[in-house]
Formats: sequence, C-alpha cells, structure tokens
Amino acid sequence: MITSRWQLALLGAPVLLLLVVFLVLPYGEMFAMSFRTPGNGAPYGDALTLANYHKALGDPFYLGVLGRTLAVGAAITALCLLLSYPIALHLAHVSDRWHVVFYACVVSPLLIGVLVRNFGWMIILSFSGPLNQLLLALGLTDHPLRLLFNVEVVVIALVHVLIPFMVLPIADALRAIDPALYEASQSLGGSRWGTFCRVTFPLSMPGVLAGTVLVFVLAISAFVTPVLLGGQSVVLMPSIVIQQLIGAFAWPFGAALAMVLSLAMLAEIALLTLATRRFTRRIGRWS
Repeated sequence: MITSRWQLALLGAPVLLLLVVFLVLPYGEMFAMSFRTPGNGAPYGDALTLANYHKALGDPFYLGVLGRTLAVGAAITALCLLLSYPIALHLAHVSDRWHVVFYACVVSPLLIGVLVRNFGWMIILSFSGPLNQLLLALGLTDHPLRLLFNVEVVVIALVHVLIPFMVLPIADALRAIDPALYEASQSLGGSRWGTFCRVTFPLSMPGVLAGTVLVFVLAISAFVTPVLLGGQSVVLMPSIVIQQLIGAFAWPFGAALAMVLSLAMLAEIALLTLATRRFTRRIGRWS
C-alpha cells in the first residue's frame, strides 16, 4: 500500500510541478505586485498600498469595462452553447467511418494562427471586402457598410474559434451515455423530446459545464481579437491590463486589474457550477 502511494505520488509529481511553476507562482507574484506602490524608473516600489484596488474598484470607468467584459464573455458562451450542442449531438451518433472527418471539421478553426484568422476576418468585413461586395451586388445596400470595429464582430469571431472547446466536451459526455437508457425511455413511452429532456440533456451536463467554463475563461481573457476587430470602439479588460503593463508601465495597477478580473471570473464560474448542480438535481427529481 505504501509503495503504491509513493508510485502515485511520483506519477503526479510532474503535473504538480508544472501547476506550481506555471500557475501558482505567477498568480502569487501578480497578487503580491498588486499591493505595491508605483515605482520611479522601476516597475514597482517597495512600499505596500491598497490604492490600486481602490482605483480599480472605485473608478466607474474600470467597473464599466469589467462589466462589459463579463457580459461579452457570457454572450459568447451562450452562443457557443446554442450552436455547439446540436453539433455535439450529431458527433456523438455519427458512424466511426465519418467520426474523424467531422472532428477535423470542428477543430479546423484552431489550425489557423490567431493573427491570420483575424486578418482574414478583417479582409472579409472591410469596405471593399467580399461581404460588402455581395451586399451591393444583391441590392441590399447602396453603399459599403462599416462592419468592422464593433462588439458584434468581436463576438462572432470569438464564437467561431471557441466552438471546438464547447463541442468536444459535450460530445464526449454524450458518447458516454449508455444506449440502453434511450431504449428504456422509449419502452416506457417516452417521446424523443421527453427522452432528450429527461435523459440526454441531464446526463450531458458535465460536458456542458466543462465546455462552458472553458469558453467563458477563454472569451473574457481574449486580447488579440478584440484589439484587431474591435479597435478603439471595443474596450475590454485584457486590453486595459496590457495597456497598463506595457503602455503606462504601471505594473502594480495592471496586476490589480488582472486580479479583479480573475476574481470576477471565478465568482461567475462558482455561480454557474452551483446553478448547474441545482438544475441537475431538479431534473432528477422530476424524472
């Protein structure tokens, strides 16, 4: 027993080391830096202060940016869930011969570099781009439309690239459902919609929760896409943090903004997890 425990500890040591080096230590350093005073000619001073958090939480501008960032992340997550669930349902029941092909199609947006993908969107949505040319040719407009530099384009572009992170966990959860449960539901007189509501969807909730958390975290931390496609019209928290760290060289205040965003993200994830558990229990009681 002791030997097996040591073997398990040794097997888990590399993963634990990676988490400590690349997650715990950076977050600890950022948390400590957020309490530092601004430095003169240096990234931060030696004294400690709460002024950074007072400014981050007391300034209506930064609170507005935080709320906008969380709202955009929630909208992207909801759209990804609505679009991804039917795709995942199809992937879970597709034959093995086409399984790899459909999975390759789903993950194809991830095979393109972030800059190439965003410049592709910029070309498509520009004044002389294919979309405006198509609208003019169809007579739907008499002048090119301004399609870039708005929050809607940012949402569409992020939904396009984040859908695989929602589809794959849900598809795995759906494939893990025992087919005998569907047969049992049908033998008891359950309709397709009733089987979906009482069997398929509740049992797929672990995949839904995993995909939702992944997409939400990636959406609110996205930087390149909002900057390139949103421009100055779409100001989100990651761009403010980068501006403070690199542009203004205000590392303590930038770290405080990053910590506020991280804590708000964790709070929303905790609320989502709690709501998911309550929903699953309520569905179980109805069944």
